[in-house]
Amino acid sequence: MSEIGDTKARPIDPVGRVLYLISRWMAVFGGVILFILAILTTISVFGRKFLDAPVPGDFELVAIGTGVAVFACLPYCQLMRGNVLVDFFMNNAPTRAKTIADIIAGLIFLAIGLMLTWRMIYGAIDMHDVNEVSMTIGFPRWSTFPISIVFMSFLVIIIIYTLGRSIAETRANRYFNE
Repeated sequence: MSEIGDTKARPIDPVGRVLYLISRWMAVFGGVILFILAILTTISVFGRKFLDAPVPGDFELVAIGTGVAVFACLPYCQLMRGNVLVDFFMNNAPTRAKTIADIIAGLIFLAIGLMLTWRMIYGAIDMHDVNEVSMTIGFPRWSTFPISIVFMSFLVIIIIYTLGRSIAETRANRYFNE
C-alpha cells in the first residue's frame, strides 16, 4: 500500500493532475468536516459531564457528517492507491500479477461504485418524497445525499482513470512502486 506522502502513486499526466487537485481538495473538505465533528463531540461530552447539557442530536450530526466526509475522501484514496490493497499476499508477486490484480479489483470497485451511486440517487429521491428527518433534531436526511452523490460520481470517474492506469501498467509490464 502506498503511504500518504508517497509521490510514486501521484499521477503525472494532465488528466491525472486535474483529478488529483480536485480529489485532494475534496479530501481536505472531508478532513475539515471530521475536525468540526471532533469539536462538536468534545463540546457535547464536556457539556454532558460538567453542565448536564449535551449538544442535542450530536450522534445524528456525527453520523451524517461522517458519511459525507468518507465520501469526500474516497476519490483521493483511490487515486493515491490508498484503498485496500493486499500487500501481504502481493508483495513478492510478479509485476504482471500485481497489475492484473489491480485491474480485477478496479473492475469490482467500479461495479460497486456505479451501483452505490445509482441507488443513492433513488434513496435521496425516496427520502425527499417521504420527508424523512432525523429523530432528535428533525434534520432532513435527504439533504446530504446530493453532495454525497457528487462525491460518489467523482469516485467512479477516478476508478475509471485508475483502471486505465492499471491497464497501461500491465501493457508496459511495470508497477508504480517498482
